[in-house]
Amino acid sequence: MPMQLKSKSLWAALAAGLAVLALLAWSLAPRPVDVDAALVVEGPFEQTITEEAKTRLSDPYVVSAPLAGRVARIALREGDAVQAGDVVATLSPMLAPMLDERSQREHAARAQAAQALVLRAEARVNRAKVTIDQAAADLRRDEALAADGFVSSVRVETDRLAAAAAQRELEAALQERNAAAHDLQQARAAIGAFQGAGNTASGRDFVLRAPISGRVLHVLQPSAASVAIGTPLIELGDLDRLEVVAELLTTDALRARPGTPVRIDRWGGNGPLAARVRHVEPAAFTKVSALGVEEQRVKVIIDITSPRELWRELGDGFRVDVQVIVLAAPKVVKAPSSAVFPRPGGAAGEMAAFVVEEGRARLTGVSVKARNGSEAWVSDGLAPGAQVLIYPPAAVSDGVRVRVRGG
Repeated sequence: MPMQLKSKSLWAALAAGLAVLALLAWSLAPRPVDVDAALVVEGPFEQTITEEAKTRLSDPYVVSAPLAGRVARIALREGDAVQAGDVVATLSPMLAPMLDERSQREHAARAQAAQALVLRAEARVNRAKVTIDQAAADLRRDEALAADGFVSSVRVETDRLAAAAAQRELEAALQERNAAAHDLQQARAAIGAFQGAGNTASGRDFVLRAPISGRVLHVLQPSAASVAIGTPLIELGDLDRLEVVAELLTTDALRARPGTPVRIDRWGGNGPLAARVRHVEPAAFTKVSALGVEEQRVKVIIDITSPRELWRELGDGFRVDVQVIVLAAPKVVKAPSSAVFPRPGGAAGEMAAFVVEEGRARLTGVSVKARNGSEAWVSDGLAPGAQVLIYPPAAVSDGVRVRVRGG
């Protein structure tokens, strides 16, 4: 009987010791690291340059007083529609009883300058017509070559954009010619008013007419007053010729070539607007950022390509956000940008990611073709459906056990 008790006590002590050892081993065993993970997916990818911008009229026009006189109160108000040739202001000339030779020469020089502007505008119209013919010929030739497989579709699309740009240039040139002809007419009328000084015709009112069809942007002289020659009276513009101006960093502007697609967001309407880069100005300027850093920026001119009915509420000087799409692919393998990092100990530019396999983190080399603020385009190393760690903590290394939160 004593031997049986002693044997039982021995077994109990042995079991207790093994339990203590097991408990000690469990407490010293490494715990899985809690991590966050996401799936590698397949889908569209975009790399964009996002910047604030504002709208502006490509060809605003300021009607000014062609001679000194007293302007009557202007009845037009901001937003009113006008047609080319409508009376926008009435001016009563204040003519001296005798005109000196200097005044006559000044008005003659003004008329000659207006004549020169008409000739320059006519030359611009002719140049724009030649550009349209050349663009149309290039488009026809490349479309024929593309049908036989000798030219890429990108080249044809570039030709179409060039033809559209040439058409817009012609429209702007025609409007400039009309405005220049209006200036010449006003200058000649002013000379006639001065030449009529001292006779019964000198008391007639001088009417100022709208050189273009559009809307009133600003009434610069709303009240009746005596004005000097050249005083701005009213500003007109065609809101259908609205464009967007973005000030990009010079390093970003190099990728925003003419024809690059643009998405306009946060403009106040429903949904984004489609647009394209028309022109990148050749000269940059220095701008101080909100943080006090001097930046070299350049103005990029953007044309809105969405139908006019969608953005009819937009006006001159409105603030918008633009996303210049410098790279786009319809279907690629992509992972969260926070999952890809420089490979520890690797060569410059070598990237890696942690892939979760059987409860452990495996360091995997990857090739990143491009990345944006949230996603990375992975050309090699990851397959769709793989689970990768996002923002991997410092405790994670190759082969470490991990536990995905919420998994």
